[in-house]
Amino acid sequence: MNGADPAAWIRPVEKQSLSEQAYRGLRNALMRGELQPGTVLTLRPLSQRFGISATPMREALMRLVAENALRLDSRGRTCVPHLTRGILMEIRGIREHLEGNAAAEAARVAVPGDIDALEAMHRRMIAAQDAGDFAEAIGENTHFHLMLCEMAGQPVALDLVSNLWMRCGPILSHLYDAGIPPNWEPHPHRRIVAAIRAGDPEAARDALIYDIRGNGEGLLAHVAEGLPD
Repeated sequence: MNGADPAAWIRPVEKQSLSEQAYRGLRNALMRGELQPGTVLTLRPLSQRFGISATPMREALMRLVAENALRLDSRGRTCVPHLTRGILMEIRGIREHLEGNAAAEAARVAVPGDIDALEAMHRRMIAAQDAGDFAEAIGENTHFHLMLCEMAGQPVALDLVSNLWMRCGPILSHLYDAGIPPNWEPHPHRRIVAAIRAGDPEAARDALIYDIRGNGEGLLAHVAEGLPD
């Protein structure tokens, strides 16, 4: 249009929206296993807990529904979905491929400081386990795996892997149903770190897949009990 401002669509950049903050809070809770399958997330009480109005809270919830991290039940309530064995197996297979590739690439390109940070995450995870803080242990474990994608310089893989962790996060607390899992010697994380330090892509990939499969057996047993295919 003649005389129209060609930049009229531009708006000042604002601080992170309330909806985005609520979304990140819920996403983090899902990934840390702090929201259990079947949990109903009621809009108004949840809004009050976050200290925001219902509108941005609803936006955050619907965003997670669209990402299949939450679902609407038959009564229209937002809840944390149960995973079937089939879906968990599919997630595990995709993780093995994406995270295995990331671990292998990290072994090729990682710098010593990043490897030190990865090892520190593992130490914090073990310390949290020993202290009985299993939510923190799950969080550190999640960060360990996501950092492999960052170290590999694979931002698309990082987005995909993050979404997979968000979907399986609610059942991760079952890793600790019987207390601290038996010690592996060496722990798969240490094998991953050692392979990356040695610049051995195949060893890093194999250790990562071993980690996923070892932890996954307990989770498969859990979903098989109540939700078989």
